[in-house]
Amino acid sequence: MKIEDCFYIGYITKTKGLKGEVQVYFEYDEPADLKLDSVFAEINGKLVPFFISSCKLQNNQTGNFYFDDIDSIEKAEALVRKKLYLPNSLKPERDEDEFLITDLKGFIVHDEKAGELGEIIEIHEYPQQFVAVVPYKNKEIMFPLNDDLIIEIDDESGILHVDLPEGLIDLYLNA
Repeated sequence: MKIEDCFYIGYITKTKGLKGEVQVYFEYDEPADLKLDSVFAEINGKLVPFFISSCKLQNNQTGNFYFDDIDSIEKAEALVRKKLYLPNSLKPERDEDEFLITDLKGFIVHDEKAGELGEIIEIHEYPQQFVAVVPYKNKEIMFPLNDDLIIEIDDESGILHVDLPEGLIDLYLNA
C-alpha cells in the first residue's frame, strides 16, 4: 500500500496503561464515519498495517485502541507520533453539495494586490492547515488556505479571491 492510495486520519498521541493501548488523535472530521478494522501506520516512510482488536471513540476527536500483536507498553511506545492512514476505498462518501477545501484544486487565484496569480495545481494537507500551490512567473508560490487569507470562494466561476500577506509573493520570486 502506498501513501498516494490512502488518506490521512490522524496520529497516535500516547500510550495508555501497560498492555499496549494507545490513544489516537483524529484529524479526520468525522471519525465515527470511518470503518476501523485496520489502519496503516507510517513507519520509516512505509505504510505498515495494524489490525484493531478493539477501539473506543471519545467525543474529543480521540479514541483508545488496542492493536493485534501490540501487547506491551514497550511495543506501543514505538508507535507514538506515527501518522495513521486508511485506504482511499474506505473513504466515506460525501454529499454532492458538500464543499471541502481540497475542492479548490483547479481554481484560479486572484490576490487583492497582485491580481490573477494562476491555477491551484496542488493542495498539501499538513497537520493544522491546508496549503495551496500556484505556479506564478515560473516559480511555485505556496500559501495557507485559511479564513484569514480567503476573501471569497466563487464556486460558479472557479475563482478564489485572497488577500495574501505583504511580501509573501516576493519571497518566492526573489528566492
